[in-house]
Amino acid sequence: MWRARRAALACEVCQSLVKHSSGVQRNVPLQKLHLVSRSIYRSHHPALKLQRPQLRTSVQQFSSLTNLSLHKLKLSPIKYGYQPRRNFWPARLAARLLKLRYIILGSAVGGGYTAKKTFDEWKEMIPDLSDYKWIVPDFIWEIDEYIDLEKIRKALPSSEDLANFAPDLDKITESLSLLKDFFTAGSPGETAFRATDHGSESDKHYRKVSDKEKIDQLQEELLHTQLKYQRILERLEKENKELRKLVLQKDDKGIHHRKLKKSLIDMYSEVLDVLSDYDASYNTQDHLPRVVVVGDQSAGKTSVLEMIAQARIFPRGSGEMMTRSPVKVTLSEGPHHVALFKDSSREFDLTKEEDLAALRHEIELRMRKNVKEGCTVSPETISLNVKGPGLQRMVLVDLPGVINTVTSGMAPDTKETIFSISKAYMQNPNAIILCIQDGSVDAERSIVTDLVSQMDPHGRRTIFVLTKVDLAEKNVASPSRIQQIIEGKLFPMKALGYFAVVTGKGNSSESIEAIREYEEEFFQNSKLLKTSMLKAHQVTTRNLSLAVSDCFWKMVRESVEQQADSFKATRFNLETEWKNNYPRLRELDRNELFEKAKNEILDEVISLSQVTPKHWEEILQQSLWERVSTHVIENIYLPAAQTMNSGTFNTTVDIKLKQWTDKQLPNKAVEVAWETLQDEFSRFMTEPKGKEHDDIFDKLKEAVKEESIKRHKWNDFAEDSLRVIQHNALEDRSISDKQQWDAAIYFMEEALQGRLKDTENAIENMIGPDWKKRWMYWKNRTQEQCVHNETKNELEKMLKVNDEHPAYLASDEITTVRKNLESRGVEVDPSLIKDTWHQVYRRHFLKTALNHCNLCRRGFYYYQRHFIDSELECNDVVLFWRIQRMLAITANTLRQQLTNTEVRRLEKNVKEVLEDFAEDGEKKVKLLTGKRVQLAEDLKKVREIQEKLDAFIEALHQEK
Repeated sequence: MWRARRAALACEVCQSLVKHSSGVQRNVPLQKLHLVSRSIYRSHHPALKLQRPQLRTSVQQFSSLTNLSLHKLKLSPIKYGYQPRRNFWPARLAARLLKLRYIILGSAVGGGYTAKKTFDEWKEMIPDLSDYKWIVPDFIWEIDEYIDLEKIRKALPSSEDLANFAPDLDKITESLSLLKDFFTAGSPGETAFRATDHGSESDKHYRKVSDKEKIDQLQEELLHTQLKYQRILERLEKENKELRKLVLQKDDKGIHHRKLKKSLIDMYSEVLDVLSDYDASYNTQDHLPRVVVVGDQSAGKTSVLEMIAQARIFPRGSGEMMTRSPVKVTLSEGPHHVALFKDSSREFDLTKEEDLAALRHEIELRMRKNVKEGCTVSPETISLNVKGPGLQRMVLVDLPGVINTVTSGMAPDTKETIFSISKAYMQNPNAIILCIQDGSVDAERSIVTDLVSQMDPHGRRTIFVLTKVDLAEKNVASPSRIQQIIEGKLFPMKALGYFAVVTGKGNSSESIEAIREYEEEFFQNSKLLKTSMLKAHQVTTRNLSLAVSDCFWKMVRESVEQQADSFKATRFNLETEWKNNYPRLRELDRNELFEKAKNEILDEVISLSQVTPKHWEEILQQSLWERVSTHVIENIYLPAAQTMNSGTFNTTVDIKLKQWTDKQLPNKAVEVAWETLQDEFSRFMTEPKGKEHDDIFDKLKEAVKEESIKRHKWNDFAEDSLRVIQHNALEDRSISDKQQWDAAIYFMEEALQGRLKDTENAIENMIGPDWKKRWMYWKNRTQEQCVHNETKNELEKMLKVNDEHPAYLASDEITTVRKNLESRGVEVDPSLIKDTWHQVYRRHFLKTALNHCNLCRRGFYYYQRHFIDSELECNDVVLFWRIQRMLAITANTLRQQLTNTEVRRLEKNVKEVLEDFAEDGEKKVKLLTGKRVQLAEDLKKVREIQEKLDAFIEALHQEK
C-alpha cells in the first residue's frame, strides 16, 4: 500500500512539472515525454494494462542545494523478482530527479532571491541624485527632441511578451515545494533544508550589523572621490585655460589669417545696451535675461562678482556704500584679461595692479557723475566688458546694496530709491536673481530675502548664495543652522539652487588666486562638507559661476526667440503708424534730423558772405543813425543852433563832436554792427523756405543762434581804428559839389521832420484830442489835459509876439503866464509851464529849421564863398553833411570788418556749437521733439534691436 501511495504522489509531481514546463504541451506524443512521465503515462492509460515490476533500490539521500555532482551518485544493484519492471521505474525516477538541470534550477531560484535583496540594499545606499540635475547639460533633458524615443519604445517587445520568455518563478517555487514534501516525512532532506534556511537568517543578521559601517565607509569614499574629482577638474581647467589663451593669442596675431567673429555674449550684451538706451525703465518690452546681483549692504556682492570675473575691479570701502549705480558687467572669453567700458576704447590690463587701480577709480568717478545733486544713488547704468581666458560667458548687473536705515550724509529717499531700482531689474520675468546673504550675521537681519521672495515667490529663477561661511562656521554655535540657511528653511524665499562661498579673509589686498586657494582649503577641511551638511557641488565660487552661467544660457535659449517675435510685432505696429501719419516723409531719427538741420544751418551761415556790400552799408548806416540821431539833434545841433552867430555855432559843434567821437561814437558803431550781424543771421535762420521749410528745426536753430551769438566776441582792436576814421571824417567840412549839398539838405530835412513828428505826438498826448477827434470819435480831454491845453495856448501867444525867443523862459515870463491863466480860472504849477514850454518851443524851432532848409537849397553858391557878404548862413547844413559822411565812412569800415572777419568767426562759432550739441544727447532730445521724432526714434531702435536679436539667434543656432 505504501508503495502505491508513493507512486501516486510521484505521478502528481511529475505531471505538475510536465504541465508547467516551458515548451511542453499536454497533447504531446508519448515518445517525446520524459522517461518517468512515459512510465507513469503507461500505468494510468486505460489502453495499456502492463505489469509494473517492483523497484528494489537503495537511493542515497541528498539536498537539491548541495554541491554534489552527478558522477558521485551511485545506485545499488537491482534485484529482479517475480515482476522485474516494477523494480525499475523508482530507480529511473530517482536518477532523473538527480539530474543537473534541477540542481541548477533550484540554485537559480535561491540566487535570484538573494540578488534581489542585495539590489534593494544597494539601492538604499545610493544617494539621491535629484539635486545634481542642474549639472547635467541641457541637451540631455532635451534629448527627446533629437531621438524618437516613442518609436524605439514601440519597436521593443511588450512586457507581456517578455514575461512569456522569462520563467514563472512562482510556479517553479511551488513545484520545488512539492518535491520537498515528497522527500520529507522524516527524511534527512528536511534537516538539510532547515539548515540552509538557518544559514540565510545568519547572513541577514550579519548584513544588518555591517550596513552602517559600509554606509559610513562608502560616504567617506564618495567625499574623497568628489574632492579628488574637483582637484582634477581644476587642474584640467587651468590647463585648458592656458591652451585656449595660446590659441586665442595666435588668432589675435593673425597667424591663421581668419577673421574672428563676435562672440555670442558680446552680441547679447550689445542687445541689452540698445535696450537700455531704448527703455531705461525695463518695462514689459524688455524681458531678456540678465543676472541681477542683489544683497544687503556689505553682504559680499562685490567680492562674489570679483571672484567670478577673476579680478578686483570694483571700488571697495569698509562699511561704506560703494555701489551707487547699477554696473552691467559682460563676461566673455578672450586671449587677454582686460576690461573696457562701452563708451571708451581704453583697455585696462587686469593683470597689472596700476591698471586695476585706474579701473576702480574710473568706476567710482562714473558713479559720482551719474548721481545727481541731492541724491545718493542713481538708476543710470555703467556698462563694463571684462574679457579673459576661462571666464564664464554671462551678463551680470551689480545693484546698490539694500539698506535698512538711512544714515547721515544720505538723501532721505535713498532706501526707497534702492528698492525701486532693485524691483525694476527683478520684475523682469526672465531675470536670474543672484541673492547674496552674509552668513556671518543673523539670518533674521536680512532685508533682501523678503524683497526677492516678493519678486520670485516660487524661486524659479533665484540662486541663493551664502557668503563668509568660514566666519559662520567659526561663530555660529549650531552648524545645523548653516544647513538650514543653505536649504532655505530659515527664509520665506525659495530658490533654484543654494551655494556657500568664502570670499577671502577680509583683507582687501588679497589676490584672487590667494582667495581661491583659501576657499578650497577651507572646504576640504570643513565639517560642513564632511558631515554632508553641504554637498560638493554647492561650494566654491567656481561651481557657483558654472551654475549661474548654465542657468543664464538656459534662460536665454528659452526666451530670446519669444522676445524677437514681440519686437517684430512692435516694429510692424510702428511702421503702420508712420505710414498713416507721415506718408511722404522719410523715417529720420533724432540723429539724422540733427544732421539735416546742421547742414541747413551751415548753409544759412554761408549765405551771410553772399550779402552785397551795398546792402550791408545801407543797413549799417541806417541802423547807426537811428542809434545816434537823438544825441546828434538833442545834444549837438539844438544847443549849437541856439547861439547868436555862426562862429559860436561852429565852435560848439566842433567841441561836442570831438567829445562824442572820443567817448561814445566808436562803441555805438561796434554795437550797431554786431546787432546788424545778428539780425541778418537771424533773418536767414528763421525766414520760411517755402515748401522745404520744416518747423521741426525751429527750436534747434534758435538755440544754435543764441549760443553762437553768446560765444561771439567782436574784435577789440576794431574800436580803436574806427575812432580815428570817424574823427577824420567829422573834421572834413568841404562839400565838393551841389549834389552833396542837396543830399545833406535832404538828410537834414528827414531828420528834422522825424523829430517834428515825434514832438507833435508828444504835444497831442499832453493836451488830448483836438476838436475833430472829439466830435468824430467821441473822445474827451481829462482835467490835466485841459490845463496843458490852456498853458500851450498862452505860450504860443508869446512865440507869436517874439519869433526869435530863446529856448528858455525867464522867471518873470513864467509868472506872467501863470497869472494870465489864473485870471481865466486855471490853476497851474511853474513846472507844468516849463514842461509845456519845452514841447511848444521845440515844435516852433523845428518848423523854423525846416523853413531854413528850403532857403538853403540855393545857398551852395554862398557856401563856396564862405557866406561872405550874405545874410544867408547854412552852417547847420554843413553839420548834417559831416554827420552823413561820417555815417557812410563808418558803415563802409564796419562792412569790411564784417565780411572779412566777423562772418567767418561767427561761422566757426556755429560749427563749434553744432559739434557740442551733437555730443549732448539731452540737448538733442530737448530741441528736437514731437510725435514725429519720437516715432522715428522708436522705429529705429526697434529695428536695431530686432536685427541684433536675429543675428544673435542665428549665431546661437550655429553654436548648437
